[in-house]
Amino acid sequence: MFGEGLILGAYILCVGFFGLITSKNMVRALMSLELIFNAITPNFITFSNFFRNEKGGEIFSLFIIAVAAAEAVTGLAIALSIHRSRRSTRIDQLNLLKW
Repeated sequence: MFGEGLILGAYILCVGFFGLITSKNMVRALMSLELIFNAITPNFITFSNFFRNEKGGEIFSLFIIAVAAAEAVTGLAIALSIHRSRRSTRIDQLNLLKW
């Protein structure tokens, strides 16, 4: 039981990093960032179950989920406003310093 949770977290983390590195679309990059945040959650729960008396892993996992949801809302709002002004969400075409 201990190894499967860590392997699952490592796999989701690798998929998230690969998606973040290779994506050119801002929304896809935000989805990959969400995968990276959600890859941490099974690791905390696995370690919390390994140390049976500690409940900090579950509590910290809920905190990570709340922060990831706030990050998704903020990131999608920024992507939407950039799309409205530039008509594109491609990362390689954006230069936000020049308006």
